[in-house]
Amino acid sequence: MSTIKDTKLWMSGNEAIALGAYEAGVKVASGYPGTPSTEIMENLSTYEGVYTEWAPNEKVGLEVAIGASFAGARALATMKHVGVNVAADPLFTAAYTGVCGGLVLVSADDPEMHSSQNEQDNRNYAFAAKVPMLEPSEPGEAKEMVGLAFELSEELDTPVMLRITTRVSHVKGVVEKGVKLSAFAACGINRNPEKLVMLPAMARKRRLAVEARMQKCRELAETASFNRIEPGDTKRGFITSGVSYLYVKEAFPEAAVLKLGMCWPLPEQKIREFAAMVDELFIVEELDPFLETHIKAMGIACHGKDRIPNQGELNTAIVRQAIVPGSAPKLFQPVELPNRPPNMCAGCPHRGIFYNLARMKVFVSGDIGCYTLGFLPPLSAMDACVCMGASIPIAHGIAKALGEDGYNKVVSVIGDSTFIHSGITGLINTVYNNSASTLIILDNRITAMTGQQHNPASGSTIKGEAAASLDLPALCRAVGVKHVYTVNPHDIVETRKVLKEAVELAEPSVVISQAPCVLLPEMKAKKPITYFTHQTNCVGCMGCIRLGCPAISWTAFAEGEAESRGYKSAQKGVSQIDEILCNSCGQCASLCKFDAITRGEGK
Repeated sequence: MSTIKDTKLWMSGNEAIALGAYEAGVKVASGYPGTPSTEIMENLSTYEGVYTEWAPNEKVGLEVAIGASFAGARALATMKHVGVNVAADPLFTAAYTGVCGGLVLVSADDPEMHSSQNEQDNRNYAFAAKVPMLEPSEPGEAKEMVGLAFELSEELDTPVMLRITTRVSHVKGVVEKGVKLSAFAACGINRNPEKLVMLPAMARKRRLAVEARMQKCRELAETASFNRIEPGDTKRGFITSGVSYLYVKEAFPEAAVLKLGMCWPLPEQKIREFAAMVDELFIVEELDPFLETHIKAMGIACHGKDRIPNQGELNTAIVRQAIVPGSAPKLFQPVELPNRPPNMCAGCPHRGIFYNLARMKVFVSGDIGCYTLGFLPPLSAMDACVCMGASIPIAHGIAKALGEDGYNKVVSVIGDSTFIHSGITGLINTVYNNSASTLIILDNRITAMTGQQHNPASGSTIKGEAAASLDLPALCRAVGVKHVYTVNPHDIVETRKVLKEAVELAEPSVVISQAPCVLLPEMKAKKPITYFTHQTNCVGCMGCIRLGCPAISWTAFAEGEAESRGYKSAQKGVSQIDEILCNSCGQCASLCKFDAITRGEGK
């Protein structure tokens, strides 16, 4: 964040949302890290007077926010789009209970799947849950819409969803600094079980209230300033929302536009009015034909996904080309960049686990995290990966399908944060239903993939304050696992012995791989004596190369070069360790049988 003037700031969308929540008087905020939403909570945690926390998962995060709202506080829950799948249970019922203090749920969608396993369109959640949804197009609007969302939440007695996308989250823009709301209702317990206890009899009454509220919301959508008609050339008219609005304005600056800041419910009267103004109507939106479907259901003829792609992110050129084929100018000439395949960091503790699994004849059920990269060559040691926490139940299901032939053939792998997020119940099910499968928990004491956020196993809160640290071995034993092992994954040989012993058991077992993430500040602060390759001892076996460590490279010999350099004629080349990249994990040294890799100086 940087200051332009006293009242103007240069902020990303996520920074702007944090500022907007602070200025709106948010009291409690809870969420789970996930790109592109992570920085909202990280920035909000720096503001005084706001309680912030990383929750174990998105369902818990939303439930915490609901509880704060029931106590009269303004509350915020943040998550990426797939996180709303986890939080859907409380969301759908909170739509019935309504709120006391304002309640806002931020859903950060990820078109193009920059860091996600799908690109679902969460506007569909607002429709299904019967709650209003606002959708800003840039950081300044995002900041203002947070405050507006809290106001709407309290006025309409409903949770309000704020939908952003990766582009809005991470783009920078000018944000108008405001004043923190000071006059706000005091928190307290106001018992109202008929409103807040959703037994069927009360829920049926609240269902009527939900429909009355949505009708009020539809009326508000017709007059609200965030749904506006921008006059222009009526030969082509565009209805759009979110970041797609910017693409339309850049591609067709002269055109008439209906900008929808509330993408649900829709202002039907205003849409009909706008449609009657233009000769040809285009609906421009990323991903699903959400607006298009509802507008066509109103009997309005329009173009949408017959022209606009329904996959990935849009941009100005794509929109221009879709509407007027052959007219899109080249925005820039792409620069040729060297290939940089995704890879685990040098010294990553997960590498040793996957190196061993690749050499064992087991089906590896993987999960969501840095370690999903274990799927890639040269490790190639992951056979399935569906969603957070699914690795354990999937392994259980495979083992049950295989029957007595299933034991020693199925392994599940999950990170410590993901295990806490939604893996514990899977392990309980595995033990309860006696599955002969082995669970490997990759305990690096941090939520690494999203940027080293703390979790219940790391011993710190979001603000870096000391907290209880979850005892994973004790937890596994508490749910009934009799065979719990702890290994140092950097010791590849010893780890393989333990893994082989665990998978041979005809009952549940857990192997906990304990080693800190190399990107943790305390690890980066260390100045380890790195490993070196004594090339005169290297026989070219390529054992270290198969680790896939980015600090280790291979120099191939040309024909006749081996003998001229003093090696055996059959040797294909030698390995070399980059001492700058090396993080001194020692995995390569544990594999080398020829004293070619040692700590300290060597050539």
